[in-house]
This record gives sequence, C-alpha cells and structure tokens, in this order.
Amino acid sequence: NFLATEFLLNFAEDNSDFMCHISHKIPGVEFSTGSLGHGLPFGVGKAIAAKRTKKNWRTYVLLSDGELDEGSNWEAIMFAAHFKLDNLTIIIDYNKLQSLYSTEKTMGLEPLVEKFEAFGLHCIEANGHDLKELNVVLNKASKIKGKPTVIIAHTIKGKGVSFMENTVEWHYKSPSNDQLKLALLEVENAS
Repeated sequence: NFLATEFLLNFAEDNSDFMCHISHKIPGVEFSTGSLGHGLPFGVGKAIAAKRTKKNWRTYVLLSDGELDEGSNWEAIMFAAHFKLDNLTIIIDYNKLQSLYSTEKTMGLEPLVEKFEAFGLHCIEANGHDLKELNVVLNKASKIKGKPTVIIAHTIKGKGVSFMENTVEWHYKSPSNDQLKLALLEVENAS
C-alpha cells in the first residue's frame, strides 16, 4: 500500500498534500499534471529514456477518456508506436463522461480500439472495476514486445453510489456530510 487510509480523509482539503489535480507529494506518484494532455507526453519521454539508457523499468500512464480530446496525447501515441516503446502501458479510465458532458456529446471517441490499433498500439479491453482482471491484463501488457500497450478500462463514474453513478455533476462536486454517510454505507454494503 502506498497510502494510509487516514491520508485519504483530507483529500482536496486546504493544505492537503492530496489535491484534486496536482499531487506531486504522493508516494508512488512520480508525476501528476493539472493540465490535460501533459501526462502521456511525459510518460513517453520516460519510456524512451529507459530504452536509450538500457534501464529495465516500465512506464504506466493513467488517462481519462476526456483527456483523449487533447492532440498532444495523439502525437505522443504516434511517437510511442514509432519508437516501439513496449515498456509503456497506457491505461484509459473509460467511463464515457467528462467534465461537463458525455464523451460522445463532447467529442466522440469510438471506434476507440480501432483508433489505437491504427496508431500501432496493442489494445486490451478490461472491466476497470475488476482488480483480478486488471492484474491479469497488466501482466499481459508487460509481455507485449515491439509496441506500446493501451488498456481500455471500462468503468462507471461513481460506481456503487446510487446518486453518483453515471452522473456528470459529481466530476467537480463534493458530497455533503449526509451524502458522504450514505455513499460510504452503499459502498460498504456492496462489498
């Protein structure tokens, strides 16, 4: 475990090290961006640096589906494929909602698998809520040679909380104390 449970309790509060966007002081997080489209180019740079210096590390980049609207990501994807960065795994949180609307209404991504494959990446789809399945696909990704891998993790925004599931307003909104109690109860009862 990177984080103690107590550490999560001050998420996004004033003076917290664990902020909504930029959180550089979090154990296990090497780089966190506030602006969309910066993380993947940075990760591609780390992956090519590892190749050129003959280091044996993998680079993992977690992206939101809405972040795929940024052209810098597609440029980084082309670069990663061109240089055969098989030490790079991109994980897309594909819940089909972004800050204000659905991804389809904002800028349609489908056919997403075919787009990644056309750019030269190995593509794996997975249930983003199934930790065992994610472990299996992450293991598979580490064995792919000659090209980067993208894992499209299908998720549901706010999964397990009745009033948050698939509701775009919770992208920015914080729950009241009563809502938090209800949410925790629902998640606890679901497990």
